Amino acid sequence: METKRTNKELLVKGIKTMGLTLVLMFLGPTLFYVGLSNPEKPLYIPILIVASILCILAIYFAFKGLKTIMDSMFKNS
Repeated sequence: METKRTNKELLVKGIKTMGLTLVLMFLGPTLFYVGLSNPEKPLYIPILIVASILCILAIYFAFKGLKTIMDSMFKNS
């Protein structure tokens, strides 16, 4: 009977994805705050759109990174 081992390459890929998530989790809300604090500026709407996209990407990459890390530990391969 063979013991299950962690797939190190997949684990590193998941940790890198979580690093990107961390950057997006700070960048998105910060940009959102900057956009909301200057409603009279001409780039008000584009900044809010970019900030919203970054926040959504942070959520997506968080789920993707966690799934990759869990697959590296528990997947049979």
